[in-house]
Amino acid sequence: MAKPPPPFRADQVGSLLRPDELKQARAARAEGRITPEELRAVEDRCIREVVRRQEEVGLKAVTDGEYRRAWWHFDFLAQLDGVELVQGEKAIQFHGVATKAESIAVTGKVDFGDHPMLQHFRFLKSVTNVVPKMTIPSPSVLHFRGGREAISRDVYPDMESFYADTAEAYRKAVRAFYDAGCRYLQFDDTVWAYLCSEKERQSVRDRGEDPDPLPRIYADMINHAIADRPDDMIVTTHVCRGNFRSSWISEGGYEPVAEVLLSGIGYNGYFLEYDTDRAGGFEPLRFLPKGDKRVVLGLLTSKSGTLEKKDDIRRRIEEATKFAPLEQFCLSPQCGFASTEEGNILAEQEQWQKLGLIVEIAREVWGDD
Repeated sequence: MAKPPPPFRADQVGSLLRPDELKQARAARAEGRITPEELRAVEDRCIREVVRRQEEVGLKAVTDGEYRRAWWHFDFLAQLDGVELVQGEKAIQFHGVATKAESIAVTGKVDFGDHPMLQHFRFLKSVTNVVPKMTIPSPSVLHFRGGREAISRDVYPDMESFYADTAEAYRKAVRAFYDAGCRYLQFDDTVWAYLCSEKERQSVRDRGEDPDPLPRIYADMINHAIADRPDDMIVTTHVCRGNFRSSWISEGGYEPVAEVLLSGIGYNGYFLEYDTDRAGGFEPLRFLPKGDKRVVLGLLTSKSGTLEKKDDIRRRIEEATKFAPLEQFCLSPQCGFASTEEGNILAEQEQWQKLGLIVEIAREVWGDD
């Protein structure tokens, strides 16, 4: 019997807390005290260990913990052709805390070339016995945070050509990761949750843009990117309301975007945040088409080390089945544990306890599927 494809009944979003050895090495490299090769050796060693821990806990898909990145999104985006990382410009404001002042700018034609994360994936694939999962930011992320003002008007006098070039760059990226051996790719995406937040929608209006057409624009970009992926490649998305040092940005249920997101985009699965009331109720899951698509319920929080009660999680899964079938659900944390290298405010052991509990609950609810 063929093994079921991902997303798996017990799954994870992607990022994991960085060990002290890795943090110290990255700091040393930033200060010029070690070479790039020395840093890579530390990264390789730490990734081998974190892969082993994921396999031991019972996960069927593992990541590299995003150990080679400072940010979940900028490290990938800044290595696209035509995109640059800008220092000292803007911090991202979360509730009660702000990130370091870095942002991205589109200064040339957007394209996908010899991206370093292809080699990052190849290394991950070489050190695991289960499914290696790659996470990259969605194409929508390149536009939403900075908007028109972060995109060169000389290069892109009209936005339609920017959207088209970005979608095509991602189509090339999907193919390149497939050719590198990737069969489980995830587009991480804060944008859909921000479009459920009136505060974030107003921020779009404040910079002179209209948020109303964006869901359709983004859906078209994503569909172009993934339309011709081979049948044996699974592409999922993770929708996040912000995750930095255990803080957050947006709130609001999925209702405003659920129909387009769940029914109008060709993803195989959706990792949806459901650990707090900020995400609203399960009612928008009624838009999930019957069939092979899966929603991964993010019911355990990655923002706190407090371990959830098994019965509470099982009760929440049962509540969700009022709006979609149990066989179309999986379980995960609501987000990664370290969307940036700083990490959330919990201990590594608490992280592993949560992932272990997810595996345990999934086996009780769905069996060995």
